[in-house]
Amino acid sequence: MSVVANQVMWNRLISVVEEQAQALVRTAFSTSVREAGDLSAGVYDQAGQMLAQAVTGTPGHVNAMADAVGHFIRRIGRDNITEGDVYITNDPWEGTGHLHDITVVTPSFHRGVHVGFFACTAHIVDIGGRGFGADAASVYEEGLYIPIMKLVDQGQIDQTLLRIVRGNVREPDQLVGDIFALVTCNEIGHRRLVEMMNEFDLTDLEGIATFILDNSRRATLERIAALPRETATGSMRIDGFDRPIDLKVKVQIFADRILCDWDGTSGLDKKGINVPLVYTKAYACYALKCAIAPEIPNNAASLAPFEVVAPVDSIVNAVHPAPVALRHIIGHMVPDTVYDALDKILPGTVPAEGAGCLCNFQVSLRPRTDAPAPEVAVRAEVLTFNSGGSGARPTLDGMNATAFPSGVMTMPVEATEHTGPVIIWRKELRPDSGGAGQFRGGLGQFMEVGAAEGQEFDFQAMFDRVDHPARGRHGGLDGAPTTIAQDDGTPMRGKGKQFVAHGRRVMLAFPGGAGYGDPALRDPALVRRDLARGYISANVAQDTYGISAEEVAAVQSATARGEDI
Repeated sequence: MSVVANQVMWNRLISVVEEQAQALVRTAFSTSVREAGDLSAGVYDQAGQMLAQAVTGTPGHVNAMADAVGHFIRRIGRDNITEGDVYITNDPWEGTGHLHDITVVTPSFHRGVHVGFFACTAHIVDIGGRGFGADAASVYEEGLYIPIMKLVDQGQIDQTLLRIVRGNVREPDQLVGDIFALVTCNEIGHRRLVEMMNEFDLTDLEGIATFILDNSRRATLERIAALPRETATGSMRIDGFDRPIDLKVKVQIFADRILCDWDGTSGLDKKGINVPLVYTKAYACYALKCAIAPEIPNNAASLAPFEVVAPVDSIVNAVHPAPVALRHIIGHMVPDTVYDALDKILPGTVPAEGAGCLCNFQVSLRPRTDAPAPEVAVRAEVLTFNSGGSGARPTLDGMNATAFPSGVMTMPVEATEHTGPVIIWRKELRPDSGGAGQFRGGLGQFMEVGAAEGQEFDFQAMFDRVDHPARGRHGGLDGAPTTIAQDDGTPMRGKGKQFVAHGRRVMLAFPGGAGYGDPALRDPALVRRDLARGYISANVAQDTYGISAEEVAAVQSATARGEDI
């Protein structure tokens, strides 16, 4: 097969898994998948090596899922893999890091011969147990555990498994619907693969797999070989649950690999913010790949030169039965910690710190208990994904209300309110939350959350950056911290389930990204633009960026007249 034909097939495989992912978005029941894109999809060769991943999805899912198919092969057994099978798990250590992610793997057969696998993962709203949050003391409390097993055996669905699932979760129709959406999206990928194999007259994927993996490995190693052979350390202190957490990493660049060693990082937490190593590895690899080889497609070979090690029972290498439900809160801080080290080796390459972890919360609604509730009051579980600001880049401002590193989208208010009697009274950008700098950090958001008449709720907070905001780089200033309280002034914690009485609201301010470079070097035209757009206040324009009172007044006057700045 010619190089051109192989490249065409490689591109085709990427489009196949993107269609696979979009099928999941269109058919999923959970808003976390349908609206936020919290998913992954990929195609693998017969040995379980990832050949291509979908563009849609999160690095935490797809990079962790890169290792998952090998576990499925080992657990199911090669002799037990048959046409018409579908496999399932939510094992945190052999899947993607916590019980709230369901991974489905489907062997792909062509003309009766096993040629590869399709796999996909989706975050589901409820898996039973305590619910999505950090309150559990072990993984046993965090929900229903599904070991790697057959969901479909030669075309026959395991109805007993589905009954067990339905009997252990709060939203059984939603969860079972999501499981079937996962199965369907793998089937879509399989159909498109078969079409491609027929078109190119392929009997197996060995040739294209060799082409993809060899070229990806060579390209990645060339990038690494061009880097200085240096070692640097990075660190970050973040909120944790009830005590601060220290992340520490040593990044070593060798001729043919990069090693991230997390020795010195804090130990396990008592609550569910611990991170299985597979998830730490996923985000450390993602950080390095973004900085060093962003154009090379993700697959087994392009990820292989990035090695990640961490002490067992550190917070970034939690082993069973540690509670891990909110592993993303720590895991999303991994890239910025790696960048703290990498900036010392490759200055001018990586961004300032951002909000890091997603600003998620889950609302568990029920009829009020302090007085008679109206008949229309119901029970419901509403999960919404939101973002603070990303850090400023060496030559560009940070992105407002945009999740880095997860890439998960912020959910629309309408979609959130559609899932239950929750009311989002306010959702808007938070002025002055982006750290000042030659390039400004991205803005966080304000949100005000309540419930419909007759409802009370538990608010499950999943935030960080309350006490440790994003740090500026090279003279840039810190981003604004997270704040959370009820509308009557009652303070709330950044993590954990908290009761909100009938008629009360939760007032949230999500963190901003940090600035990059000395604010005195910022282009005055950009300062005037930010002032006109409401991104910064007049005080910041004057006191931090040095814009005169006359210039501020002129901008405000022009903005009032509707003129462009």
